[in-house]
Amino acid sequence: MIVRRASAADVGALAELRGIDEGRLSAYTDWVASHRETHLPFIAEIDGDVVGAAWLHVAARVPSNDSLDRRYGDIQSVEVREEYRNRGIGGALVTAILTEARARGLLHVTVHSGRRAVDFYLRNGFSHHRQILLWEPTGS
Repeated sequence: MIVRRASAADVGALAELRGIDEGRLSAYTDWVASHRETHLPFIAEIDGDVVGAAWLHVAARVPSNDSLDRRYGDIQSVEVREEYRNRGIGGALVTAILTEARARGLLHVTVHSGRRAVDFYLRNGFSHHRQILLWEPTGS
């Protein structure tokens, strides 16, 4: 297995993993290109086939007196093809993202996980944090 940063040549595979319809591929490709500085895709390959992907969203908090550089990360859209699950591919993708986060000096990395994946993230070094709160709009 090879895990690496995705390139422009990988957009089709990224779109397919996300279930992007062919009619929306051009718009998806444009989105990926316009967000290349803030949304970093990683892919996992086996025998040249893309079997998984994950994204690191890099964002910045408002500067403080202590630090002008307050960037943090958020893991998004970790996906592994069903037939390749439980082989360590998701963990390898998360490891690559956390390595990138360290190299960029990010303050922390968050993830908004579905219930089924919470144990996966706990096994990969994440912890519950009581200071993260969530607001969602209600129907109008």
